[in-house]
Amino acid sequence: METKWLEDFVSLAETRSFSRSAQLRHVTQPAFSRRIQSLEAWAGSDLVDRSSYPTRLTPAGETLYAQSLEVLQALQTTRAMLRGHATAAQDVIEFAVPHTLAFTFFPAWVSGLRDQFGPIKSRLIALNVHDAVMRLVEGSCDLLIAYHHPSQPYQLDADRYEMVSLGEELVAPYVKPDVHGNPLYELPGKAGRPLPYLGYAPGAYLGQMVELILKRCSAPIHFDRVYETDMAEGLKAMALEGHGIAFLPTSAVQKELRAKRLVSAAPPELKDLHIVMDVRAYREHPNSRESLKPASASGRLANGVPKSNAQALWDFLVAQGR
Repeated sequence: METKWLEDFVSLAETRSFSRSAQLRHVTQPAFSRRIQSLEAWAGSDLVDRSSYPTRLTPAGETLYAQSLEVLQALQTTRAMLRGHATAAQDVIEFAVPHTLAFTFFPAWVSGLRDQFGPIKSRLIALNVHDAVMRLVEGSCDLLIAYHHPSQPYQLDADRYEMVSLGEELVAPYVKPDVHGNPLYELPGKAGRPLPYLGYAPGAYLGQMVELILKRCSAPIHFDRVYETDMAEGLKAMALEGHGIAFLPTSAVQKELRAKRLVSAAPPELKDLHIVMDVRAYREHPNSRESLKPASASGRLANGVPKSNAQALWDFLVAQGR
């Protein structure tokens, strides 16, 4: 049994709606339903009366709801106690970052911070997009850094979370060059001869961005999906070996483009085969937290009072974004 099943169940008990709870829990409705079913299988009893609308709990569900609240509260209290013991790590800023940004954007961004903001101690938690967002929602990180595009916004309550833009990222198609420096494969391809396509696994955030690129493209694209993975770095490795075309963030391929180990797979006439996303940092409003980590001895001061290192960094990022 996983604690997130209990959190899902508590949400369902309070909203009485599978669709609304799925949205609040940042998961698709089918996935949310499967998690509730998994909890029922663990409990050995039906917890939800699916014959009624709005959704009602069964007597067993009502019992588990009351117990779940106590269990989750106890876990939260225990976690707070354990964190209180970690005094040596109080000045460490914890970042939840999707894998692609962790490999590409984050290292260079931190280098820039050290030049402008000063040295920081950081802990990087690299996850898929959903789990990175959940780290923020569950209070398990100081900052979430993630992509943003209006077509795929995160359902984060603006009253609870705030955001600052860190820059932009362009995603475009790249491929290994031939011996003459020309693309080994060039879009759009032909119906009778589709091009080998290195794609993101279903559900991947960048995969959704690529689908949007292809829908917007002014010409039909002919692909044969020969490989897929969740991670852009995996697609880049396959593209470098000449296995096909991959849509990649430019921050992930800058060195390879300079060395001419990868080139654009889009001809000049197809100018819409790319998409631009924001890179954003998110955090929970301080007034919605029980407490903030105290600053280290070198922490910044606000009206003579030490700020947390995370707060000092956030203030810097907000000032930079103005």
